[in-house]
Amino acid sequence: MKTTEQPKAAQTKKILVPTDFTSVIDYAMDHAMKLARTMGAEVWLLHMVPEMGEKEVVMRRLEGEKERARAIDANVPVFTMVRKGKPYAGIGDAAKEIGAELIVMGTHGMRGMQFITGSRALRVITSSEVPFIVVQERGLKTGGYRHIVVPMDLQRETRQNIGLVAHLASYFNGMAHVIVPRESDEFLHHKLQDNILFAKKYFEERGIAMEAMVADTGSNGFVKAVLEHAQKIDADLIAVMNMAGTNIFGTLGVPYEEDMITNRAMIPVMLLNPVNNTAGTTGWTFQ
Repeated sequence: MKTTEQPKAAQTKKILVPTDFTSVIDYAMDHAMKLARTMGAEVWLLHMVPEMGEKEVVMRRLEGEKERARAIDANVPVFTMVRKGKPYAGIGDAAKEIGAELIVMGTHGMRGMQFITGSRALRVITSSEVPFIVVQERGLKTGGYRHIVVPMDLQRETRQNIGLVAHLASYFNGMAHVIVPRESDEFLHHKLQDNILFAKKYFEERGIAMEAMVADTGSNGFVKAVLEHAQKIDADLIAVMNMAGTNIFGTLGVPYEEDMITNRAMIPVMLLNPVNNTAGTTGWTFQ
């Protein structure tokens, strides 16, 4: 059985915000409501339950969450939904059901978990076809996502996130900050330069400002370099491809995506899974 509040009129763009009624939702809701206002989107609040027996209690609590959301911006349409199941698969399914373009999810990072931590966040993300923005205890700045760091490595799939970055940046007159690892091998170096040129052409064609830099380190220290650069420029968002697949713990015990999600500067992170794209190009955009 499904419990969903029906909107009065359908809108094109929808943002899903999972909630467990703890303080972790505050910052996710702040991002989602301000982003929805800019995009002209709806916000949908989702709560996952193991059983539907307490749905009336849950719906009352969701009404409270809805009022808190409307206190941020009363002009953004807010709807609620309850689904039975585990968050790992249920969040992605709910997003697909309503046609959400984006999921905004809160995390307490490495300090312990009330709703979701880095490794669990990855489990949710790898089961979803919808991009995520994962936020810690940091609200969305007044200017929105103005400075977006875009790490690109030797894997061709990392090109796919620039379509989503370009579209998101267009809402905020933003700039893409592309960063690649340093490679001494000439062949690998040229591959990385090709990625930079690809990104530059793509962003230029869409009127998005871009700057590119080569990190001082190779692939082994790339995550640290990305985070340091993001903190240096006071980035509003880091956009990365989720390359962990179904192996949540990665080949070295902790995947780089989890390090990104739980970064100490609390910079929000947008993650998306690679799509089957034979061209290996942009993949994702907001429709």
